[in-house]
Amino acid sequence: MNRLVVLGSVNADHVLRVPHFPRPGETLAGHSYRVVPGGKGANQAVAAARLGAAVSFIARIGADAIGREMCDGFARDGIDVSAVEQDERLPTGIAIIYVSDEGENSIGLSAEANGALDTAMVRRHEALIAGAHTLLLQLEVPLDSVLEAARLARTHGTRVVLNPAPARPLPAELLALVDLITPNQTEAELLTGVKVRDEASAAQAAARFHQMGIAEVMITLGSQGVYCSKGTQQQLIPGFRVEAVDTTAAGDTFNGALLAAELAGANFQQAVRFAHGAAALSVTRLGAQSAIPLKAEVEAFLLAHAKREA
Repeated sequence: MNRLVVLGSVNADHVLRVPHFPRPGETLAGHSYRVVPGGKGANQAVAAARLGAAVSFIARIGADAIGREMCDGFARDGIDVSAVEQDERLPTGIAIIYVSDEGENSIGLSAEANGALDTAMVRRHEALIAGAHTLLLQLEVPLDSVLEAARLARTHGTRVVLNPAPARPLPAELLALVDLITPNQTEAELLTGVKVRDEASAAQAAARFHQMGIAEVMITLGSQGVYCSKGTQQQLIPGFRVEAVDTTAAGDTFNGALLAAELAGANFQQAVRFAHGAAALSVTRLGAQSAIPLKAEVEAFLLAHAKREA
């Protein structure tokens, strides 16, 4: 019952380092081009698995070399890939990523096989969702499928966690099925109408989410940390300051780490601190899944910080 099921996207990330993001009509000389495994669903599944969770992944890849290679990589990370299906018509999803010298990223997506993760496929794996403790969802696969998975989870008493990224409007029915939502500032503003800038405005946005029926809210505020609202607990939990090299998978690492810590028995504050540590380590490295740390690395990072704070 402590298993995490992740339903989401798999992308081949084509990454290019650039001095700044190109303006319309501008051609930039980039460097360090590479193709690496990515996709929000895959990143979060890998993060949770590397950080100690038992993970099953529901996803769709193409019948191509990159898709098979990524699936093999998931298995090496200990992820159950029995529900990663292969599409014979469509290639594995693609992401084009620019990473600036400041470590920020700009991403363009083509769903490809991710777009064929339909409601029928979700229902084929109902037993996985029913047997899990938690279902983790994002928005790089069809919305109908995300909604169907949330419905099945609610039917079977499985906790539903939604990372509402990329930002888009969502139906009230889906939001009412969510137990924990983890938006960033942009996503929180789109869904609540509250412009989130600081702790006070994050509290207003969290109150709106609670009115929608969501019991737990965690709004990421970049360098300020994460605003958490759960029952009688409302607080801003600061993160760690590090020199960012590439922020591509920071949010995905945070989500996977948070749930891995919770499923291991960590309390509310311990889980958030663990997730902060994992995300901080990830931005000091290049890539998406290649940047995600192991559990022992995060524990060592947190221990070093605790000694400095003592």
